[in-house]
Parts: sequence; C-alpha cells; structure tokens
Amino acid sequence: MKQYKSLLIFTSCLSLSTLGFSQDTIIISKNDILQKAAEQNLQLKIATKLFESAKAEYHETNATFLPQIVASHTAISTTNPLMAFGSKLNQERLTAADFNPNLLNNPDRINNYATKLELLQPIINVDGYLGRQAAKAKMQASNLQIERSKEYVLLEVNKAYMQLQLAYKGLKVLMQANTTAQANLKLTTNYFEQGTLQKTDLLAIQVHVYEVSNQLQYAMSNVQNASDYIAFLLNESESKKVYEPSDEMEEGIDTPQSIISFSENRKDILAIDQSKHAYFKIMQASKMNFLPRLNAFGSYEMYDTKLFGTNAQGYLLGVQLSWSLFDGYKSIGKLEKAKADYQKTAIENEQYKAQSLMEWEKTARQLKDAENKVKLSQLSFQQSQEAFRIRQNRFEQGLEKTNDLLTTETQMLQKELEHLQSIFEYNTTKQYLQFLTK
Repeated sequence: MKQYKSLLIFTSCLSLSTLGFSQDTIIISKNDILQKAAEQNLQLKIATKLFESAKAEYHETNATFLPQIVASHTAISTTNPLMAFGSKLNQERLTAADFNPNLLNNPDRINNYATKLELLQPIINVDGYLGRQAAKAKMQASNLQIERSKEYVLLEVNKAYMQLQLAYKGLKVLMQANTTAQANLKLTTNYFEQGTLQKTDLLAIQVHVYEVSNQLQYAMSNVQNASDYIAFLLNESESKKVYEPSDEMEEGIDTPQSIISFSENRKDILAIDQSKHAYFKIMQASKMNFLPRLNAFGSYEMYDTKLFGTNAQGYLLGVQLSWSLFDGYKSIGKLEKAKADYQKTAIENEQYKAQSLMEWEKTARQLKDAENKVKLSQLSFQQSQEAFRIRQNRFEQGLEKTNDLLTTETQMLQKELEHLQSIFEYNTTKQYLQFLTK
C-alpha cells in the first residue's frame, strides 16, 4: 500500500508538471510562423546579403561604359632646371629674361600649384561588356537562390510545425495511457488487498506505470525540442519558449496532382543554369581580352603661384587605341582557366539535374510507401484497441491475466504512436516532394 501511495504521488506530480507546462505555452498557427520565418529567418538574411553582394559586383561593371572623373590639386617647390622652366611656362609668366643660360641652369626656387580635372571615357571595351553580362547572370542566379532559400525555409518551418503537432499528439496519447495505467493500478491494488491477486501482478502493474510515466517525460522533452527548433527558425532562440499548435494535425491521405511529375523550372535548377551562363560569358570575355581597346581621355588644368590659384588655364583632349600584344602568357593562362571553369560548371550542371531527378523519383516512391504505411498502421491500431477493450473487460471480471492485459495495453500504445508517426512521415514526405517539384 505504501508503494502504491508513493507511485500515485509521483504520477500526480508528473501530471501537474505537465499541466503547468501546457499553461506556459504560446499558441501559434502555421500561417503565423510562416510569416515570421519569411521576415526573421537568419538563413534568408544571409541569402539576401549574398544577392546584395552580387548586385554590387554588377554595379561595378558600370565602369565599362561610364566615365571616370578625377580631381586633384598638387603643390610643388623646386629648383630643378627642367621643372622650374616648365612650371613658369604652365603659369604663363615666361619672359625673354628667363632664357638666360645662367637662369636656365641655376633657377631660383619656384612654387607651383596645379589644379587638375581628368576624364577617362571607355569607348570600345569588348571584354568589359562580356564581363558585365557575366556579372548580371551571377546576380540573377543569386536572386533565384534567394527564392529557393525561401522555399526551403518554408519547408523546414512546415516540417517543424508538424513535428510540434506530433509531439503534442504523442503527449496526449501518453497522458491518456498514464490515466488508464493508474486506473488499472488502483483496481489491481484493490484486488491484491482483497487477496484475489498475487503480489507479482501488482508489481507488474507498478512497473508498467513507471514505464508510461517515463515515456510521458520523454514526450514533454519532445515538445520542448520541437519548440526550440521553431524558435531557431524564427530567430527567437535567445529566450526559451514553448509553443503549442493551434492547427490540427492533417490525418487524411491526399496527394496533389501537381507533384506527380518532375520539372526543371525549379528555382535552384534555373539558378545553376544562370551560373553556367555566367561562366560562359567569363570565358568569352577572356577571349576578347586579346582585342584592342579604344578609350578617350581629357583634362582641364589650372596653374598659379598661389594655393588654389587659377591664373593660367589649359585643356587636353585625346583618344587612345591600345593593344596588349604579349603580357607574359597572363591572358592565355586566364583564358585556359576560364575554359576549364566553364566546362566544370557545365558538368556540375548536368550532374545536379540528374541527381535532382533521382531524388524526386526516390521521394515519390517514399510517398507511396508512406501512404501504405498509414493505412496499415491505422488498421493495426484499430485492432489493438479492440483487443485491449476485450481484455480489460475480462480483467475487471477476473477472467484475464495481468500480464496479458499489460501486453495488450502496451501493444495498443505502441500501435497508436506508430500510427501518429506514420502520418507525420506521410505529411513530411508529401511536403518534401512538393518542394522538389516547385
């Protein structure tokens, strides 16, 4: 009797802690966490920054057709004959006396202040244009990766929410099993006190109650683990929270027609196609590096003997055609590397598509297997329920052995948990197949 009271106190404390646990929960819906994840998820923030980096690289290529403008102000003091003569000439204050050989060879110290505005304008730069196209393709690939990352995060959020639903379903089942086990314990204790039941039967019931209580504790941990993962996906993991789903677990079998065929229009596949295109443009740009470049240049210069003075002014305009005939094998090596990188990307592209198709076919088979598993587990659970009902009625009438009742009760509990697990596996597999089809 003392053992029974101790066990009753233990299970009652566990039940109270479970109730207290549920009172501290935050009720959430699937739509709520999907919206929060789209705004707060760290992986999406990283993907966004990668896109911004690719976009900035694309903006760098504006230099292919936009001018470069540089302003400078230079101050010098010199007794160098050539510099002194040139500075006087730029300042437009040269006189006949300055051609005296003594003054030319030994000039006095000259101060010169030069303000210069320079303009460099690309005109024809074929490799630069192709490099810009490569940067644009890379930016588009990065944007597609953001979209795919969003789809993946939403998949993970859906899976985490279903995991939370499963955890609460399991918790509910085990709480009911705990209530049933305590009722059987009370009934068995009464029989034992009346002398109609052996102590070994009472001990067996007590062990069963301990086992159910232990499973109940694990179920509570599963709820906390599922809540922690949701908090991580929502970037709210700094404070421990316990979530409770407001939506019921989907238990029906429904396979949408939209996921019965594989599509190469997925965001990740389109992204690797864009990446392949970018490497192709880089290879083309490396080839065009051997062509000449045509650039225009100009400057407007102001000179004076005073700081920021503008007494003497002049401009310079010109066009330059340059052609690098040989740069020590640098351009050839760059082209060979670009070719190898493009060929590697093309092979990786082909491999990724083949692997994606294989993964889709595998998941489609898994969905069919999961559907069959749900049907079989539901049938097994229903049969175990009926078997337990019959044995429990016979046990209450003293017509059934304790061990047989415990075996049937344990089997029913296992079959119900297996059925819930099979529903979870079907739902998550269906979600994953939809992700592979998008």
